[in-house]
Amino acid sequence: MTSELNRAERAVEEHSVALKKPLGLRDLVLTQIVFIVGSSWVGTAAKLGPSHLFFWLLAILLFYIPQAAVVIYLNRLMPLEGGIYQWAKFAFNEFVGFIVAWNLWLLSIMVIALGGMFITTNLSYAIGEAGGWMRDSKWCVAFISCALVSGLGWSGVRGLALGKWLHNIGGFAMLLAYAALIVLPFVMMARGNLSTYRPLQIAAPTMSIFYCVNIFTKLAVGALSGFEYVGILAGETHAPARNIGRSVIIAAPIIVLMFVLGTSSVLAFIGDNQIDLIGPVPQTLRLGLHSFRIAGTIASVAIVLMTVRSISSMSIHFTGSSRLPMVAGWDHLLPAWFSRLHARYKTPINSIAFVGAITLVIAISSQIGAGMQEAFQLVDNAANVFYGIVYAVMFAIPIMGAAAIRARARTWLRLAAICGFVVSLLAIFFTIYPIIDVPSPLIFATKIVAVTLTANAIGAAIFALGQRQRVAQQNSTA
Repeated sequence: MTSELNRAERAVEEHSVALKKPLGLRDLVLTQIVFIVGSSWVGTAAKLGPSHLFFWLLAILLFYIPQAAVVIYLNRLMPLEGGIYQWAKFAFNEFVGFIVAWNLWLLSIMVIALGGMFITTNLSYAIGEAGGWMRDSKWCVAFISCALVSGLGWSGVRGLALGKWLHNIGGFAMLLAYAALIVLPFVMMARGNLSTYRPLQIAAPTMSIFYCVNIFTKLAVGALSGFEYVGILAGETHAPARNIGRSVIIAAPIIVLMFVLGTSSVLAFIGDNQIDLIGPVPQTLRLGLHSFRIAGTIASVAIVLMTVRSISSMSIHFTGSSRLPMVAGWDHLLPAWFSRLHARYKTPINSIAFVGAITLVIAISSQIGAGMQEAFQLVDNAANVFYGIVYAVMFAIPIMGAAAIRARARTWLRLAAICGFVVSLLAIFFTIYPIIDVPSPLIFATKIVAVTLTANAIGAAIFALGQRQRVAQQNSTA
């Protein structure tokens, strides 16, 4: 089995030779930060009130640390372009690998589709009261979504030699914006505008256990997830077996501090008021800085930084979602059309065009018949189902994957993988329960289930069709 695995890995490496390799350790660290640290999750966590720290710590222990450990382990064994697609394929079989890649691809498409909502919300806060109408204008969101996808497509064609700078700028922008968010309560206390502030206070939950566990799973699989994603770009990375693991170790503590202290800041200024789940960071900055003469300018600059980060994150998703069809094309599970590289930039140009077209359709259709906050929750929850499936399979690899792959996994790693597996299943279950008021919770849950089942049925059908075509080609050449 080990020799078969080595031969299969060499076949992937041969395909990867044509790809450029511009990503270094610094690029990977900043990519991890900008990809994982989103602005919406501090708002979601703030809905837990003073008990948020307890649930952050629980999510770190039961999901975040296990995720980091399993990603480092699998990447060292298989530092291959396609990342988790290759891990699942070699650990189980091609069907499992394809379904994992399919769900991860759908996740990225959903996230990119939300990009128009994020950017519109951030820009409306940056403009101030005059831009309030933008958040509820579906036409405005549609226009910004079109502009976003067009720009991402152009950058995607140019490749990571350009894209990594967009990701790096987004990482620095995120660090600056969160620095402003984290420092703000201390500045307000010094000015006497905030009476008390205890960012690391641990309090017992006051809400129902069901609601708290719901939020906990979203913090785990939603917020504290993403270390595996840069593994998709292993074939475009310098020394991927070493540098991807190092990027996880360096970025992990920084990300935790940003999330925990950022949530405390949101809670300090918004309190019992309605939290904007799409843009809690700009909402908090504007509220916290209202007493400054130049509050509007400071808040607008910080909000622009968050917008830059959002665009960078969309770029990472766009890049990964164009690589997954490419590697599936290498295995003849998708038409070779998806694997065609640009003559100059060596990027999968057809796959990039396909991703852009699909993203726009979902971005616009997701708003039909739903308010902005409900549309955000619907798409976001569906994306969490897809991610839950991906992580359930990833955590299963050290537990029940092929012997050649799980043989080196130590007992502590397998126990960590079991914890992550259980949390992933819980996250899938709780996606049918929205954390905001919606007109009909039953219809909301039905939409989530229908989207998930339909999407995976389509994925299975595409795989079956690809298998039949591959067998037909083999028979015709025999």
